[in-house]
Formats: sequence, C-alpha cells, structure tokens
Amino acid sequence: MKLSVRTVDRVRRDVHRWFERRTYDGRDFSPVRLLARKEGPISVVLPALNEAATVGTIVSAIHRDLVVGVPLVDEIIVIDPGSVDATASEATAAGAVVIPEERILPGHGRIAGKGEALWKSLYASSGDIVIFVDADLEDFDTQVVTGLLGPLLTEREVSYVKASYDRPLAGGLLPGGGGRVTELVARPLLNMHWPALAGLVQPLAGEFAGRRVLLERLPFVSGYGVEFAQLVDVLSLAGADAIAQVEVGRKIHRHQPDDALGRMAAEIIQTAWTRLGVHSPAPGQTLTQFRRCDGGFEPHTHRVEVRERSPMITIPEYAARWAARAPGDGPR
Repeated sequence: MKLSVRTVDRVRRDVHRWFERRTYDGRDFSPVRLLARKEGPISVVLPALNEAATVGTIVSAIHRDLVVGVPLVDEIIVIDPGSVDATASEATAAGAVVIPEERILPGHGRIAGKGEALWKSLYASSGDIVIFVDADLEDFDTQVVTGLLGPLLTEREVSYVKASYDRPLAGGLLPGGGGRVTELVARPLLNMHWPALAGLVQPLAGEFAGRRVLLERLPFVSGYGVEFAQLVDVLSLAGADAIAQVEVGRKIHRHQPDDALGRMAAEIIQTAWTRLGVHSPAPGQTLTQFRRCDGGFEPHTHRVEVRERSPMITIPEYAARWAARAPGDGPR
C-alpha cells in the first residue's frame, strides 16, 4: 500500500505524482514476502562512534529477526571510527562484524566525519543492496530494515530509499516533522534549487538503502552533508523516480544542542553550494558561535570544511576486489 498526501495547498504536480507513486508503508513488507523476492546478498551497515548504549540492541534485533529468524540479511557490519567505549564488544556479541575504520583502504588516509564510514563500508561489505542504519536509535524496530528493503525488492525502477518517521519530543510527537536543520536549512534549499526532491519527508534521515550499482557511483561528502549530497547526486544520476521513501513508524535518538545543529547546518549549506557550482571564490570555512559567560559573551570559532571521497567505483582496490565476482554475487 502506498501512502497518499492530502492536497491542502498548492503542490507542484510532479512532486504530488512522485509522492503518490513513491511513498510506501513499511508495514506492508513482511520478511517472508521479501525473502521470496531476494536475488542477491544484502548488507546492513551501522556507522558507530561511542554508541555502546544502543548498538548492541539494534544489532541483536536485526540478527534475531532477519538473519536467524528469516534469512533475509546476509551480513551486519559495524564501522567503528575509533570508539573509546564498549561499542565494538557490544556489537560483536550481538552478531555484527566490527571493522575499525582505519583498517579499510588505509592507503587512502582518513577524513573525519560520518560520510567516511559510509564510503568505506562499500569496500567492506558484499551486498548487492546496502542498508544504512544509525547506531544511536532507541526503541529500534526491524521494520526499519524491511521497510527500506521493500521498494528495492518489489520495484525494479527504485534504486535508493529513504526512511520517514515521526520524532517523539518532550511533550509529545512531532508528526512528520523533519527536525530543526531539515526545516530551517535542508528543506528550503531543496525546494529552491532541487524542487523535484520537495516531496521527501525526511531528506536527512540517516536510515536509507540503495543498490550497490548506484551507491558505488556516488561521491561521499565527509561530514553532515552526506545525506543531502546523496539525494542531489542520485537525482542527477538516476532521476526522481529512482528514489522512494517509506514510513517506518517513529525514531527516538539523541537530540543535538543548538550549537551542534548550527555546525551541521553550515556543512549542509556548504555542500549545497558545491552542488550548485559555487567553488570560487571559496565560501567562508569558519563558523563563529557565542556562549554567555561572566561579563558578556565568549566566541567559539569552528572550521567548517566539506571534503569528498570520489565514487568507490573509481578506487582501484575496489575495482580489483570485485572484478572477478559473478553477477548476483555482489558488486558489479
């Protein structure tokens, strides 16, 4: 069953058509039904930095329901950028393969940020479909995984799927709300410059999935702009009809303070500029924020630098690793 949008305001016809055609209900995709449609290996990847409190519960649920219960998922991989807590041991005990980020393609060095873990996971994983799940989720339900898989296994035209959800906040739910950075930065930018993406409820969702043949062609932004950049790049490479979104219930995770969200917003704005071709003169790469202190305000200046990894398909080690694979055995 696809979800529908009520026309209570003027919506671009193409956006309305896309929403009606490419918005799904995750409850419609049972593991058994999806298993019958599975054609190749499926990987679940969790980038996890100091997430010992939640990563084990998430991995355990996926392993129980979708590896042992119904053999839908072939591997669960945790990419650890350098946790100092028990993230690695918790994830391993729950059934994941934990790989330190620095051991993946070490000859290419390291760029700080979430996007680095996502990019390197393409080399480390073997699935024809790769599902990405944030490791800080509370009250996790494996419907997130089956929901993201659903459109990819039932619609051959779909190559990239984003989760949508309600976000519980103090005082109740924020139904359909995208969060402060989404509503104040990402959504206005998408509506102004990439209006074909205006129908996405949660454009910055950290839960998404894609076919490897598409993911390996995408550049990966190192920091918080990675999800924004991917949407714009997928639109350019494959078109809006290759993108879908699926309702997966609710998402409970840590809420960032305003100053952290400000730095996140700055990275997304800078990422948008690169996609708009704004390269010279270079935009400012620092963000000054203020905290109140005795007698006034104290400035704190942070460097805002967006770096990118080239598409994985262009990396010689990746190409060599998968060159001998047969169709259906993994990356092509």
